[in-house]
Amino acid sequence: MADLVLINGSVWTGDPRRPRAEAVAARAERILKVGTTSEVRALTRGGAEVVDLDGRFVLPGFTDCHTHFLAGGLAQGGLRLRGTANREEFVAQVSAAARDAEPDAWITGGEWDQELFRPVELPRREWIDAVTPANPVFLHRLDAHMALANSLALRLAGITGESAAPPGGEIVRDPGTGRPTGILKDAAMDLVTAKMPAPSFAEKTRAARAALGEAAAHGVTAVHEMADAASFEAFEELDRRNELTVRLSVYFPITEVGLLSRLKIRSPFGSPSLKVAGLKGFVDGSLGSGTAFFFEPYDDNSGTSGLLHEQMFPEGVMEERILEADRAGLQVAIHAIGDRANSVLLDIFERVTAANGPRDRRWRVEHAQHLRPEDISRFGRLGLIASVQPYHAIDDGRWAERKIGRKRAETTYAFRSLADAGAVLAFGSDWTVAPLDPVAGIYAAATRRTLDGRNPGGWVPAQKITVEEAVRAYTGNAAFAGFTERDKGTIEGGKLADLVVLSRDIFRIPAEDIMEAEVRMTIFGGRIIYRK
Repeated sequence: MADLVLINGSVWTGDPRRPRAEAVAARAERILKVGTTSEVRALTRGGAEVVDLDGRFVLPGFTDCHTHFLAGGLAQGGLRLRGTANREEFVAQVSAAARDAEPDAWITGGEWDQELFRPVELPRREWIDAVTPANPVFLHRLDAHMALANSLALRLAGITGESAAPPGGEIVRDPGTGRPTGILKDAAMDLVTAKMPAPSFAEKTRAARAALGEAAAHGVTAVHEMADAASFEAFEELDRRNELTVRLSVYFPITEVGLLSRLKIRSPFGSPSLKVAGLKGFVDGSLGSGTAFFFEPYDDNSGTSGLLHEQMFPEGVMEERILEADRAGLQVAIHAIGDRANSVLLDIFERVTAANGPRDRRWRVEHAQHLRPEDISRFGRLGLIASVQPYHAIDDGRWAERKIGRKRAETTYAFRSLADAGAVLAFGSDWTVAPLDPVAGIYAAATRRTLDGRNPGGWVPAQKITVEEAVRAYTGNAAFAGFTERDKGTIEGGKLADLVVLSRDIFRIPAEDIMEAEVRMTIFGGRIIYRK
């Protein structure tokens, strides 16, 4: 008999054998029955919770395939500069944070985007030095591939006009004086972060709980976490206490491949709620920071085509690591944004496949943002998962053409072309780079309407996908991307009772109205963990 019963709803199962139903019954953690209200009512026992959905829409719980989950929780306590429009607003908010800070305490956070400043300009240490004399400051751009340090932070890190940038990084310098402006890109950021105090175990545990609350409010019941090894202890503690309310699949840095290989860990490994999923690597940086790696120079800065990430040095090391990971049976998820970065990664994948022979790899390209047309078909041939973040298209679409031009933009965030080429689309947010909100991601993929309202018909509309394709990218495809399709991704008897209830049936309203749909309930393992 059932412990939880949902009746009188509109249920999209994701199961082609029975795509629609009215009701769902769950017992313990699993789905007991999917069917009509009368069929499911028959399984109700005394003490069971019965929820009358009154026509509301039920979907499999969403999986976010790319987050920085613990970092997102930690960011809730930092300075938030998202949406800052100019130098004056930027400085005012930093000044307010400094007034509240203890002397010598680091001021961190950020999420600023210089492409939204008027005029468009990178912030400089001189902007904030006068208002932060007693506090080192380090504020990331929203993509975390570039950050602003004040003079005190630069001094603590030993960065001067004579400092050389590490491989895979850049110390931005004033063209007149040669002195650092305070902007550090990719590997150069490590010079400062190495001097910053690491969060305590208690801080990480609090941050993990905050992240769980954010996920529950948006119907997210599974997360693929792109983490460092130091994050894992907080998740382990909450799993031990039975407090996890998402199913966490954690990807460790690919630099840890030797350790996981020696331990004979294969993808995925762990408990039902917490798994070591595989290894995450980087080929390049980001578009907004000017460090995504392209074949041709940037349109707004002809002096650069971007940067290879520090993990690509020395030459050949990334291929060696992927080869070792593949031999050990470990899934790899590799960040590639620029068209040249993606091409380099596909070349590596082809060579490793040839060397190691066929198997069920489910290799992932994280972001796959900017592609040459000739490389798109390679995704299908190699059986790759395009782990993409649709919200970026409506965010970056406001300014991307200033950086790479209209021609390259035609195969930017190329969801339609990738799907047609046979790639598996798996969706995520890249939280906190974008909101942890699959409803917003579905809207973005189906409409491609940029946040500034200037593309009502969609930015690069040929790359739209259907609402159903977008939902599958957050459910069934996402489960496949994590080797968990036997347990979740669809609403079927025997699968985990991870469900989300929306206020509206997003398949039966115009795609432009999807953002009006609200999460009314999130169910994790047969337990209601969020209700509105």
